[in-house]
Amino acid sequence: MSDSNAVATTTADQNGAVPGEPGKKDENSRRGNWGNQIEFVLTSVGYAVGLGNVWRFPYLCYRNGGGAFMLPYFIMLVFCGIPLFFLELSFGQFASLGCLGVWKISPVFKGVGYGMMVVSTYIGIYYNVVICIAFYYFFMSMTNLLPWTYCNNPWNTPDCSGVLGGGSYQLNASLANATTSLVAGLSKVVNRTKRTSPSEEYWKHYVLNISDDIGNFGEVRLPLLGCLAVSWFVVFLCLIRGVKSSGKVVYFTATFPYVVLTILFIRGITLDGAINGIKYYLTPQWQKVLDAKVWGDAASQIFYSLGCAWGGLITMASYNKFHNNCFRDSIIISITNCATSVYAGFVIFSILGFMAHNLDVPVSEVADHGPGLAFVAYPEALTLLPISPLWSLLFFFMLILLGLGTQFCLLETLVTAVVDEIGTDWIIRNKTIVTLSVAIIGFLLGVPLTTRAGIYWLLLMDNYAASFSLVVVSCIMCICIMYVYGHKQYFKDVEMMLGFPPPLFFKVCWRFISPVIISFILIFTVIQYKPITYNDYVYPSWSLAIGFAMSMSSVLCIPIYALYKISRSPGATFREFVLDGSRIHSGPLHGSEQLTSEP
Repeated sequence: MSDSNAVATTTADQNGAVPGEPGKKDENSRRGNWGNQIEFVLTSVGYAVGLGNVWRFPYLCYRNGGGAFMLPYFIMLVFCGIPLFFLELSFGQFASLGCLGVWKISPVFKGVGYGMMVVSTYIGIYYNVVICIAFYYFFMSMTNLLPWTYCNNPWNTPDCSGVLGGGSYQLNASLANATTSLVAGLSKVVNRTKRTSPSEEYWKHYVLNISDDIGNFGEVRLPLLGCLAVSWFVVFLCLIRGVKSSGKVVYFTATFPYVVLTILFIRGITLDGAINGIKYYLTPQWQKVLDAKVWGDAASQIFYSLGCAWGGLITMASYNKFHNNCFRDSIIISITNCATSVYAGFVIFSILGFMAHNLDVPVSEVADHGPGLAFVAYPEALTLLPISPLWSLLFFFMLILLGLGTQFCLLETLVTAVVDEIGTDWIIRNKTIVTLSVAIIGFLLGVPLTTRAGIYWLLLMDNYAASFSLVVVSCIMCICIMYVYGHKQYFKDVEMMLGFPPPLFFKVCWRFISPVIISFILIFTVIQYKPITYNDYVYPSWSLAIGFAMSMSSVLCIPIYALYKISRSPGATFREFVLDGSRIHSGPLHGSEQLTSEP
C-alpha cells in the first residue's frame, strides 16, 4: 500500500495544475485529457455558474429574508453542495468515463446514467433557446436607441406607458430636456391605473409575439430561429475537438462575465437609489430563518446551481489526469459558484433600486426572476442609463457567455456518453461527427420553442424536466456508491487516486448527511408543488401531464434498465447481480484502464 501511495504522490506532483508544463502527454491516449488543470477548473466554473446565478439567487434572497437567507444557504453549501460536488468529481475522475461508462461499478444501476443523459438533453434543448434570445437582444442593442425605450412602436398597446414619456425624446436633447421628459413620464405612470412597460410589450408582442395558449403554436419566429442556429453553431465550433478546443475557449467565456459584472456593479452603485436596492437585498429578516420553506429553497438552490446529477460534473472530471487533486477543485469551484451568486445580487439590486427610485415604487414591485428579470425588468432599467445601448450590449453579452459555459458541458456530456458507450476506434476518431449530429438534433428539437407558443413550452421544461427527477437521480447515485459499491472501497479508491483519504467530514456527509438533505429536498419539492403559471395564464391539465411525463422519463430509466439487465442475467440472485462488477481494482494507472468490463 505504501508503494502505491508513493507512486500516486509522485504522479500527482507530475500532474499538477501548472499550465504549459513541458513534456506533458495525455494519460489516456484514446479519450484525451485537459491541456492543464486550469482548463478543467474554468470549464467547471462555467458549467456551475450559469443564468440561474443572475436571475434566480437574487430573487430567492429577497423573497426569503434578505441577508438571513445567507445562513441556510451557506449551511446547505457546506453539508450538501461541496460534498456532492466532490463525490461526482472523484467518481468521474477515478473511472475516466462519462455518465454511462462509470456505472460499470454496478451495471444494474446504469439507468442512473441514462437518467442523467435524459435530463441533460431536456436542459440542453431549452437552455440554448434562452441563449438565442440573449443573442437576439444583443444584436438589437447595436443601435443608437434601444427599441424598447418608448411606446410609439407598431407593437405597443394603449396600456403602454414608458418611464421616459413619448417619442419626442431626441438623442441630442439637453440634460434639462431629458429631466423634464423623465418627470413627465413618471407623472404619467403614477396617474395610470394600469401600466405595461415598453420593455414588457417589446418582449411579449414583438420578440415572442406570444400566442394565447400553449397549444396554439402559430408561426416560427424567424429572428429567434436564426439566433438559435447561431447559438448551436457557436457551441459546436467550441466543442469541435472536444475538451481540447472547449478548454481553450473557457479562458474567455468563464472569466469575461466577471469583468462585465464588475463594470455593471461599479456603474450600478453610482446610481441614485442603488443603496436602497442593495439594502432590500441584504437586510436580514431573521424570523424567516425558522421557516422550513426558506431552508428548502436554500437546499434546492445549492443543489440545482452546482449542476449535481446532470452528468456534466462526471463527464468533465473524466478528462482529468488520474491523480489530479479534485478535492481542491471541488472546494474552489463550489465556493466560486456561490460567491458569484451573491456578487450578482449586488449588481442586479443596485440597478433595480435605481429603477424603483425613478418609478417611485418599492423595490419589490420591480424585482422579478427568470425571463422576467433578464428580458423585461433589467432591459427597462438599462433605458434609464446614459449610453444605454452600451450597457445593454454588456449585459446581454454576459448572459450569452454564462449560458454558453453551461451549454458546452451539457453537449459534451451527451457526446462523451455516446462515444464511451460505443467505444470503437472509429467513433473515437470521428467524435466531431457525433458532436455535429447531437448539435443538429438539439437545434431541430429546439425549433418548436421559437414559435409563438415557445415561451410556454420553455417554462414547462424548465419547471418539470429538471426538478424532481434530479433529486431522485442524485439520491440513488449517492446510495449506490456508498452502500452498493461500498463506502470502504470507495474511500480506498479516493485515497489511491489523491494520495490521501477523504476527510472524515466528507465521509460522514456522503454516508449520512447528504442523502438526508437530498431526501429533504425531495419532500420539500413535492410539498411545495404548485401548478405552473405564466403571468395570468394557467397551464391546461394536458400540458401539465406532459410536464410530469418529462419529469418521470429520466427517473423511470433507472427501474426499466434494472429490470432489463436482470432479465438478461438468468440464474443469478438479485444480490449477486447488483454486486457483479461493483469492485474496481485500480492501481495508480489511468482509471478507465482498470475498470472491470460490463457483463
